[in-house]
Amino acid sequence: MDLRIFTEPQQGASYDTLLRVAKATEELGYDAFFRSDHYLKMGDVDGIPGPTDAWITLAGLARETSTIRLGTLMTAATFRLPGLLAIQVAQVDQMSGGRVELGLGTGWYGAEHTAYGIPFPAARFGRLEEQLAIVTGLWQTRLGETFDFKGRYYQIEDSPALPKPAQQRIPVLVGGMGAKRTPELAARFADEFNLPFVSVADTAAQITRVRAAAEARGRAADSLRYSNALVACVGRDDAEVARRASAIGREVAELKENGLAGTPAEVVEKIGRYAETGSSRIYLQILDLDDLDHLELIADQVMPRLT
Repeated sequence: MDLRIFTEPQQGASYDTLLRVAKATEELGYDAFFRSDHYLKMGDVDGIPGPTDAWITLAGLARETSTIRLGTLMTAATFRLPGLLAIQVAQVDQMSGGRVELGLGTGWYGAEHTAYGIPFPAARFGRLEEQLAIVTGLWQTRLGETFDFKGRYYQIEDSPALPKPAQQRIPVLVGGMGAKRTPELAARFADEFNLPFVSVADTAAQITRVRAAAEARGRAADSLRYSNALVACVGRDDAEVARRASAIGREVAELKENGLAGTPAEVVEKIGRYAETGSSRIYLQILDLDDLDHLELIADQVMPRLT
């Protein structure tokens, strides 16, 4: 079971804060540092100092880290035109020496679009499908050849399909709980399927759907990796768990129900239940980015117990 760190900078984090967390992520032996791609805070926080752009952040971290993977859960298809996104991600992959992964979703948070003048179309799934086809198609086009695409939402003609990523194939993540179209999209384009903040039972049901969709396309179901994103709140004892829950404005009982909360032993046990569904990677949503001791505790007392 891989453990990755997942941050929500729109809640209030500067680049320097993210850099500290990314360096701790690397030093402590986590597999990757991921971040959300949002431009507006959520809930009862002030969001100061304001949003940071996901791919500008990852470009900076690409030059200031050396081993961890770097990526997004999830870049919104509404934020960037697909050709430009392919260029941006390929460039950051080059800058990192081939350590980038792209999570791509429809975009869902209407208020952030309104706040920054970003169009928020009602029909977004078809746009996501075309973006996935274009981004992966551009990267896969051979040097010296060109790429064309004629879709309902996007058209590309005679593209040189440059630059190329450092990796032969940048891993693409798709996720969500849609019962039909989402699994089909994952089966077509994804290297990894992610379940965001859902129960063990819902994880098992959705992984079953995705595996069936892959096999229906003639693809081995095990050629996809399956993962979960879950809020983390771990403490050496009940008092420390309660303190960390209070710091992020959450209740311990709710966190234990919906996330990975409790002592290291409790968290290891719950991760084991997710592993039984076929999930082999956990993105630990870390909401208090100043609490680097939290990352150290998980690395020291949870990570070694996972197989």
